[in-house]
Amino acid sequence: MPQPSTTDRVHRLVPSPAGRIHLVEQGTGPLVLLVHGFPESWYSWRHQLPALAAAGYRAVAIDVRGYGRSSRPEAPTAYRILELVEDNVAVVKALGEESAIVVGHDWGANIAAVSALVRPDVFGAVGLLSVPYAPRGGPRPSEIFAQMGGDEEFYVSYFQEPGRAEAGIEPDVRGWLAGLYAALSADTMPAPGAPDPHFVSPGGAQRDRFPTERLPHWLDEHDLDLYAGEFERTGMTGALNRYRNMDRDWEDLADHDGAPITQPSLFIGGGRDASTTWLADAIAAYATTLPGLLSSHLLDDCGHWIQQERPEDVNRILIDWLTRVTSDK
Repeated sequence: MPQPSTTDRVHRLVPSPAGRIHLVEQGTGPLVLLVHGFPESWYSWRHQLPALAAAGYRAVAIDVRGYGRSSRPEAPTAYRILELVEDNVAVVKALGEESAIVVGHDWGANIAAVSALVRPDVFGAVGLLSVPYAPRGGPRPSEIFAQMGGDEEFYVSYFQEPGRAEAGIEPDVRGWLAGLYAALSADTMPAPGAPDPHFVSPGGAQRDRFPTERLPHWLDEHDLDLYAGEFERTGMTGALNRYRNMDRDWEDLADHDGAPITQPSLFIGGGRDASTTWLADAIAAYATTLPGLLSSHLLDDCGHWIQQERPEDVNRILIDWLTRVTSDK
C-alpha cells in the first residue's frame, strides 16, 4: 500500500475482525499506531499526526471499534479487549507492515498495553498516556468499583447497565461532552473539595457535577462540534461497551496474571489527573511491571486529556522516546 507524503493526512477504511477500522495516517517511516480513549476519536491525535510525520514516522490514528467510522458490532461481548487487540493487529497488516510501535491514551493506553503484552511479535514498543499499566490481578473489577464511593456510585459502575448512561448522555451529547472534557481538564476542573465528577449521587446523573461555565483552553467550538457530531451519529453504546467488558477482560487475561510488559515503554501522565493519583502505586511499581521503561513523565498542571492539553510537551517527549526506540533497533 502506498504511503502518504509527510504533508498529507489520509483517511482509510481497512478490514478488521470488527468489519472495518477507520484510520487517519500521515508521514512515512516506522509505523506508530495511535489509539484513543473515551469519549474521543482519531481526532484526539490531531496534534501528534503532523509532528510525528515531520519527525520521520508513519503516524496512524484509528477510530477504535464502536467509534466514529469504524464498525460497531451489536453484541456487547464484541468489545472485550482481546478483540480490540486483534483490530490493532489487522490495521498493521492492512497497512502492509509486520510490526508497529503502539501508543494509547486513556482506554487506548489499556488497549495498547494489552496489545504489547499478548502480541509482542507485532508491537515492539508501547507508549502509555494518562493511564498507567497495572497487570491483571486481584478481585473482579466490578467488585472493586462497587466498593468505591460509599453512598455514591463510581462512574464505571454507573456505565455498566446497558442504556442507563446512554439515557443521560444522548439527549444532549454536545453538552455532556463539553462538561466531561471540562471536568477533567486542569484549567476547568472543579476546585479541591467540590463534589467529585467521577461519582454519581443517589438518584442523580453524572452530568450534575460537570462544570458548565466555559470550555477548557484546548477545546474550541469547532473541535467540540466534531466530537459531538460523531457521537450524535453513532450513539454512545459502542464506546460505553468497553466498560461493560472489564470483568470479561479479567477472565480472558487470567494466563497473564501479574505479567510485566518487557518491551521498551513510555509513560506520560498529568499531574492533576485522577488516573495518576489513584494509580500512584502502579506507577511506583514500574521497575517490576515495565522493566523496559525508557522514559516516565508527570506534567505539572495538566489534566487527563494530555496530548490535547499539552501537545508540544507530549510531542517532544514522544519523539525523543521514539528516536531512542528506533535507533536501538
